[in-house]
Amino acid sequence: MNKNVALSAALAVLLPAGMALAAPEYDPGASDTEILIGITAPLSGPASAYGVACQAHAAYFKMINEEKGGVNGRQLKLVCEDDAFSPPRAIEQTRKLVESVGVLFLYNSLGTSTNSAVQPYMNSMEVPQVLLNSGASKWLDPAANPWQTSSLPQNRTEAQIFGRYIAENLPNARVALLEQSDDFGKDYREGLMAGLGDEAASMMVAHETYELSDPTVDSQILKIAASGADVVVLGSLAKHSAQAIRKIGEIDGFNPQIFLGWASSGIDSVLAPAGLAASKGILSTAVIKHPDDPEWTDDAGVRDYVAFMDKYFPAGVKSSISNVYAYATNEVLVDILTRAGDNLTRANVNEMARTVDVQPTMYIDGVRFSYTPEDLDPIKSFQLIRFDGERWHQEGEPYSK
Repeated sequence: MNKNVALSAALAVLLPAGMALAAPEYDPGASDTEILIGITAPLSGPASAYGVACQAHAAYFKMINEEKGGVNGRQLKLVCEDDAFSPPRAIEQTRKLVESVGVLFLYNSLGTSTNSAVQPYMNSMEVPQVLLNSGASKWLDPAANPWQTSSLPQNRTEAQIFGRYIAENLPNARVALLEQSDDFGKDYREGLMAGLGDEAASMMVAHETYELSDPTVDSQILKIAASGADVVVLGSLAKHSAQAIRKIGEIDGFNPQIFLGWASSGIDSVLAPAGLAASKGILSTAVIKHPDDPEWTDDAGVRDYVAFMDKYFPAGVKSSISNVYAYATNEVLVDILTRAGDNLTRANVNEMARTVDVQPTMYIDGVRFSYTPEDLDPIKSFQLIRFDGERWHQEGEPYSK
């Protein structure tokens, strides 16, 4: 009798009557040796600045495979497809990953419009969209999103915090909003108005929108400047945020207080292209530790992150918020898969993804990532930060939802 059979027989004798060793359960994409995970991301197109997440995820998976032997003894394998931030393209690439490649689930795919486009298909196939890279409030409805969980701070909550700050600290402000014409921008408008409170209508002096396909937002910023606004809230993604900041800096006599969404607060991807001088004084929010902030020089989590980047992603920009968020979100993913154990069915992975409570090492101390099946909002507190022309610094106490 070989050793494995002998061991199984011995364990069977020791187990109480009616119990047996649980056999692993697998759906497509999982096996004794591997977990196959898919992602779509804008490797090209108008949001390509965020496509770096694919490389960061792949690097993290390599670290886990080499240093930890994978998760529960299984190697993590990532297949990344370019959706160009186009909903039809996202549907095409998602079907490829599910039906041809045979991934276990989709992970951290970027964008509200692209994830919304594939949601009906994923629900019909009962394949999880785990830790979506979207901060849209629509993902907070458990009944409408049986196979979806998001990974990001909510855009609406952040804009509401901006509104509260303005109402409390700049009560006579004349406020303008640049809004992307989609769910992202809608969340920003609704959150900002709620935060401004009863005086919102009188405080808002300009509201300009743009399409993601627009080559520039120069005309919108000129209209905002003409409105007499002294506060500008940018509900915009990286490319158009950089354009807006640069254009504001070029207009003589126009020096508003700028509020910038966390998703566009990357120094390398937004502030440097916009001009560091033009970016000085901008307010944003943070959930993560900025690795170039001296406050975190001796932080163990930041040291581990920097060591990871040096070894596994040396071409990556350490200060990139896309890379930091990818690192932190991968910590959450590993927690989910670890708890899934040998039950690597899509239903069980989805269940584990909807019950999470962890402290990612690159999150600001005290900011947790937590889900329950009834509460799918992962982030419930935000830290205001201000850019000094070189780096971000924390300002005041955190705001809670």
